[in-house]
Amino acid sequence: MTKDTKNKSIDWLKGVLSKQNQFETTIKEQQFSTEVVDETVNFIEESVSIDTSNQKQLFSKDNQDKVSLDLIISLENMLNDRQLILYKNKDLDDQLYTANEMISRLKHDQMKKDQIIQEKNKEISVIEGKLTKKQMSYDQLIEDYKDYQNNSNTEFEKITNQLEKEIQKYNKLNDISTKTQYQSMLKIKDLEEKIRDLEIENQKYVEQYQKISAEKNELMQTINDFTERMSFSFSAKNASSTTVPE
Repeated sequence: MTKDTKNKSIDWLKGVLSKQNQFETTIKEQQFSTEVVDETVNFIEESVSIDTSNQKQLFSKDNQDKVSLDLIISLENMLNDRQLILYKNKDLDDQLYTANEMISRLKHDQMKKDQIIQEKNKEISVIEGKLTKKQMSYDQLIEDYKDYQNNSNTEFEKITNQLEKEIQKYNKLNDISTKTQYQSMLKIKDLEEKIRDLEIENQKYVEQYQKISAEKNELMQTINDFTERMSFSFSAKNASSTTVPE
């Protein structure tokens, strides 16, 4: 409950109490006026109270002059008005009794409401204390969140810048790798062509080697045959020379 609400509640309570005091004052004034009228009427009744026979003779409208007749009529009207006022007073007394009971109930209810208001004010004070603590906690959380958000933004900017640098490095490396792969592919093709040429050339060398080896083998066979013939020829000559002296 805010201070404005409390002030409005207090002003409303003051207005009710002031209206109640005005109502009680009005009732007291009405009671005073009724008491004055009752005393006046009683005084008139006492002034004109006489025994029944004299009253009949006094209030008899026969053989009365105009002044007396007017006075009798006026007195009758006053008595009738008094009777009416008594009925009205009785009704007002009933209303006053009802109003007093209502005021008593209202006062009793007001006391209960005051007690309830006091208890509610205590509860509101406790709740306001809790709300204050929660508000402080909330404010602290807001501050912590702002700090976290600022730090997160700073870290995000750093990471973003680093990522951009890494992307640039990656793009450069990718370009270099692409160029290297292309150059490697060209070198591989060149090497494959050289290998094919070397294989062809090697095959030629192998064929030449086989041909030379075959020729060598033939030559070696020829030399061996010639050597064997020569050896046989020399052995035959040696044998003949050893048999001649006999």
